[in-house]
Formats: sequence, structure tokens, C-alpha cells
Amino acid sequence: MRTKTVTLKLPLSVFSALKKTPVEFSDEIRLTAAVKWYEMGVVSQEKAAEIAGMNREDFLPALLKFNVSPFQYSADEVLREAGYECDFMRIGE
Repeated sequence: MRTKTVTLKLPLSVFSALKKTPVEFSDEIRLTAAVKWYEMGVVSQEKAAEIAGMNREDFLPALLKFNVSPFQYSADEVLREAGYECDFMRIGE
């Protein structure tokens, strides 16, 4: 896999405030960005895991840490895709 190095200049106080080494901080930034981009639908689960430096199997539990669902579809979308009409507002009328 080809890679590109990105450099961030941050105050040293950031590391002590977060109680993280620069390497831990870098890993946390990668994971946080990957989860957020996945949550927003910008990247796939596979691509998000790659950004985070993980495989998908390890990325799924990481989503739970951020309270992000591993599913990008709502229940309505899943039912609609399965061929069911989704009009839950009518139920009980």
C-alpha cells in the first residue's frame, strides 16, 4: 500500500492535556476522523477501517466506542429495499 505522510503542528500542551503520546494522539486522530467520515456517509466501512489503520473486524467495535452504528441504513430504508412499503404512521389507525 502506498502512503503519504501528513504533518500537523500542535502545541506540546495538547499531549499532556489528553494524556497521550504523539503516536497515541496520531492513532486517535485517525480513528476519530475515520469514524466521523463513516458516520457522515463520506467513506465506506472498509475505507474508514483503512484510514484508521485497522481491519474491518477491529473497526466495528471501535464504532461502538463512539456510539456509531455499523449500519448506514435506517430501518425504513432496509425494509424499502427488501420490498416492503414503510408507512409506520398508519400502524394502529
